[in-house]
Amino acid sequence: MDKIAKFEKVSNKEFADSEVVKLPVRATEGSAGYDICTPYAIHLEPGETIIVKTGLRCKIENGWALFIMPKSGLGFKYRVQLDNTIGLIDSDYYNADNEGHIMVKITNDGHEGKALDLEAGKAFVQGVFLPFGITVDDVCDGKRHGGFGSTNS
Repeated sequence: MDKIAKFEKVSNKEFADSEVVKLPVRATEGSAGYDICTPYAIHLEPGETIIVKTGLRCKIENGWALFIMPKSGLGFKYRVQLDNTIGLIDSDYYNADNEGHIMVKITNDGHEGKALDLEAGKAFVQGVFLPFGITVDDVCDGKRHGGFGSTNS
């Protein structure tokens, strides 16, 4: 199995010194996803949205990307969804102006009226590393400068 990435804490003092910010791990040998935990308590009423600053960044080898998805249990119980449907962390995001800080915007989109409460340190999303290809005539030479959502899309 290729080892192609390394999670780290961002240098922001709020997160770097926090014992609640945990580096993501897989729950079992067969798990594809790395559990990403919230560094602070979350309370979301139905229909509410929050941006969770995870305190994490990830150094990823070229040719790979990190895809962020909700934990399936939260989707089943509360219909928690990522507002961008799936998060995509590119390898060059690590060197962005915001230090590649992984942020996740989630919504409690349930129709059963259940509020979501998560304690600090509980897994709320998972990250999966996937390889990607490029076209044979690719000529991209752009360089990332900005952080989250900075590629003019």
